[in-house]
Amino acid sequence: MSLFDLTDPNTCLYSGLACVFLTFSYVGSLYIWRSKLNRDHPTTIKRRFFSVFCMMLLAPVFTYTLLKEETLERGSLYEYMGFRMSGMIAALIVPLLLTATLFLGPLTMHFIAGTWKLYADPLYWISSFQDLVWLRNHVMAPISEEWVFRSCMMPLLLQCLDPLTAVFTGPFLFGIAHFHHLHELLSGGHSIKSALFISLFQFSFTTVFGAYSAYLFLRTGHFFAPLVAHIFCNHLGFPNFFEVFHFPMLQRILIILNFFLGLFLWIYLLIPLTSPYIYDNRLELLT
Repeated sequence: MSLFDLTDPNTCLYSGLACVFLTFSYVGSLYIWRSKLNRDHPTTIKRRFFSVFCMMLLAPVFTYTLLKEETLERGSLYEYMGFRMSGMIAALIVPLLLTATLFLGPLTMHFIAGTWKLYADPLYWISSFQDLVWLRNHVMAPISEEWVFRSCMMPLLLQCLDPLTAVFTGPFLFGIAHFHHLHELLSGGHSIKSALFISLFQFSFTTVFGAYSAYLFLRTGHFFAPLVAHIFCNHLGFPNFFEVFHFPMLQRILIILNFFLGLFLWIYLLIPLTSPYIYDNRLELLT
């Protein structure tokens, strides 16, 4: 399949510009409030919640307006955006287990250290849901980012790009959207060199995660598949490989082995566990 699979160049132009506009508008909405308060201040978080919510209302307008009739002949707008009842339970469970497999090493560290016991404590969940920073990282950020960058953007990109190309193009915009942390790092006192290094690193792994998320979205045809993966990854964060050396030798060996085992199992299971058949994905945009 060629890079551009539609004959109308205007469709690709408008769809591409809409995706770029939504990317910069999403980031811009975070800074529309002029304030010297840091990003973790309750006032800043509440204001950004409102801004991002407005972006979530605006984004589907572009999707609805720019999707062509030929595109909608294969499925409804809701299906392209990943909203349907069939396959929902599988979309909530299987991608989460698949993603957890990739994090087998970090999960082993949590198990050995005993931190997993926190999740059995009701007070942990009560305090978490009262913490605005926790809600931002685990609820608002994943929902809004998956909504804008997957549900609303991916259908537009698919009008211009073949699915596999779209999987790697959309995440590039997703990575750019996280580059705004450079400003916050500089404001927080980091040197230019340090802030640039951290931001480039964030850009790299958010782009890689964005590709994985887009892959889940297209393979499963569900909004909830990348969402649960996103929440899980935000919770565990990027693996701290140096933490492995804080454990005794035998435990260290077990953890390292599980890092490799988790990666191997994830690669092995990625295609079968994202089969469109499991999720009743009739669009089958990425086979």
